[in-house]
Amino acid sequence: MTRAVRSLENLTQSASTARILNLMQIWRQSGDQNSKFYDPEWAEKPLFSNAALNKSIVVKHRLRRNETEVFGIGSRRLSTKIILPIAHTELKYGGQYVFVDQIGFEQVMSQIFSLPPDHQDIATLRLLDKLPSLDPFLLREQLRRNQINPAPCYFAISPSDLQRMETFVRTEITPLVTMSLGADMVGINQNSVRILASKILSETSGSQLDALRETLRLAPHQYHEGVFCWKGFLYYKWSLESIMKDVFRVSEQVQVVKPIGQMDSAAKEFFIRSRGVLKSEITKTCESVRRTLMIYDEAYTNLKKGRPTDFRDFLLNAPRMFNRLGEELGALQHIVSFWNYRFGPRSPAANVEELMDIFLEFENGLAGGTVSADAA
Repeated sequence: MTRAVRSLENLTQSASTARILNLMQIWRQSGDQNSKFYDPEWAEKPLFSNAALNKSIVVKHRLRRNETEVFGIGSRRLSTKIILPIAHTELKYGGQYVFVDQIGFEQVMSQIFSLPPDHQDIATLRLLDKLPSLDPFLLREQLRRNQINPAPCYFAISPSDLQRMETFVRTEITPLVTMSLGADMVGINQNSVRILASKILSETSGSQLDALRETLRLAPHQYHEGVFCWKGFLYYKWSLESIMKDVFRVSEQVQVVKPIGQMDSAAKEFFIRSRGVLKSEITKTCESVRRTLMIYDEAYTNLKKGRPTDFRDFLLNAPRMFNRLGEELGALQHIVSFWNYRFGPRSPAANVEELMDIFLEFENGLAGGTVSADAA
């Protein structure tokens, strides 16, 4: 089996992660009427109306140097890659792929999927492309704020986790609500807090939200983009503790996992080098994530003290920081998710060549490479 075919096979069998939206697997589990988990909403509320696109694999892909030219002039690092296996049951035939908004993107989409440039599926892909990762909560929020509501089966997040997350967010935004309504009103009517918090969560309009935006001295687009990124920060903060525990566990396992089969001297040297690189890069990425979240914590503390200026500055800078944070946490989440999938309790051991591929993929994801770069 070639590396490209093995990478494609891993992609098609892997669950969705922060880097991978595996629509093929979602179809197998929820869209195939022969599946015991069949969900009629998969077809009633599809993510993409085009049948082939709705069975594709969407990957957040860090561009290599020889790939940046497909986007023309610019300094783009992260792209969204759509992979369409030529034959779902015969992966040895490989697949086709296209980057969202590469040069000639609309023409390629017309050729492969017969979609015109103004088709809603094209617009949806561009919404996904604006995200730093394909984390299910952020994906759901991005689509929902653009009036796109696919079936829940497209998002790997449980209702209980979603409710806990929304409760956490509602608690965190209470200082903003208090600032908008006034402390006296909040003390008298807690229901007002709940209502305004829900409006902020859903990003609906209203005079109270306009007053809040004006208090922060933000233009409408700055306010809405800032609040969306703020919710992303809150999601990452909420999930950080469990993520870091898993990252530490996987990082330790990376240092001791052994492949089956004989290793030559080059392979032995590779694993010694790669284990050191992964340990260092994982540590640096975790430290960078913590530093970024500390910026939010400081702004939030000042907001609670009645000093909204720092929080306004945070909202203005949130999109830039949110993208960096999303890329970094997306890389960590992908490593954990893929490791759990490939090295679960009942999974067979990897041979030398496959384990080398996995280590290289993790290195690239942390240091500016790509997830499964050879999958297509």
